[in-house]
Amino acid sequence: QVQLVESGGGMVQPGGSLRLSCVPSGSTFSINAMGWFRQVPGEQRELVARISSGGTTTYADSVKGRFAIFRDNAKNTVYLQMNNLKPEDTAVYYCHAAPSGAWGQGTQVTVSS
Repeated sequence: QVQLVESGGGMVQPGGSLRLSCVPSGSTFSINAMGWFRQVPGEQRELVARISSGGTTTYADSVKGRFAIFRDNAKNTVYLQMNNLKPEDTAVYYCHAAPSGAWGQGTQVTVSS
């Protein structure tokens, strides 16, 4: 099994930046790809960014050019750097590992003036 622990959420003003971190543990050898999803109340969870084991990245159109997903193999950590944040980025952000389907506990990101 894979366990995921996220950190780095918080409140920021529009135009600000935050960096989310996700640290996997357990059967990490089984991880093929990791991603960040987000969810607002009453809506479906949506993919924000994904990085494959080979380093290929995928982004939602709404965050292209503003967000970056990357990994630090030495720290066994996956990051989501979020720049130029907008109020519509407000959501609970979840880390996900494939193919295990493991989810982190979620971290709240609030963008508000």
